[in-house]
Amino acid sequence: MQTLTLEQLRTASLAGGVETVTLTAKGASFFVQVGTRNGSEALLAKARSTEPRRFGNPLQALVLLRGLGLFVGGFDVGEWDPADKGTARTRPDRAEALRRTHAAAEHDRWFRQQVADALLDVENSSIEAIPHEEVRKNMQRQRERIKALIASKE
Repeated sequence: MQTLTLEQLRTASLAGGVETVTLTAKGASFFVQVGTRNGSEALLAKARSTEPRRFGNPLQALVLLRGLGLFVGGFDVGEWDPADKGTARTRPDRAEALRRTHAAAEHDRWFRQQVADALLDVENSSIEAIPHEEVRKNMQRQRERIKALIASKE
């Protein structure tokens, strides 16, 4: 069976070359099968390959088809098996990105709690506040010492 990229399907649809569209299920995945006016059939493929484009959620396929102006079609769910993880679409890259996002959110919560605790300590006067000008002078002295150390080693 032939394959069509999304761009090719869009072009065929605009030219009136699409006769039928069927959302076909195999395992836990859904595929878009297209019947053309010249009698051939094709599957919607990924953008830069001939591998059929899988949809884990049929709603995503329907939204895509509606966006192409393909409002009428059929479905074939005879081979649909939502428990079949072998055909399910996986996105390990997204899983890793989600883990990083959760880790960042957890770090953000921790950091905000540290700041809140420090502000409470200042409000409760359990620590002595150092005036900003004094902190600036101390930092300047530290920078000058470091510059002197670097200069003495050169």
